[in-house]
Amino acid sequence: MIRRVILGFMGIHVLHHASREGVTGKFMMEELRKHSYNVSPGTIYPLLHRMEAMGLLESRFEVRNGKRVRVYTITPEGSRLLGEARKMVKELCNEVLGE
Repeated sequence: MIRRVILGFMGIHVLHHASREGVTGKFMMEELRKHSYNVSPGTIYPLLHRMEAMGLLESRFEVRNGKRVRVYTITPEGSRLLGEARKMVKELCNEVLGE
């Protein structure tokens, strides 16, 4: 069960960053590590692909530093879901932390 919760939090984190700018798998692995998630390519790339298949993200290829990379951005459906998730996380934190 904890794995599902962690994947859910990671998905919200991905949507948050993708709502601000395009993200890559490498960027998200580095960002998530800053928050104590030990994320491997075998975790982040399937997550990004599932989120794209669900219509939450869309991707395009760019060339960065001479390398072709896939860049993910949030979709309108992803933005809607992120808004709902923010409300739910805030409510949960207020209840659990007693604020």
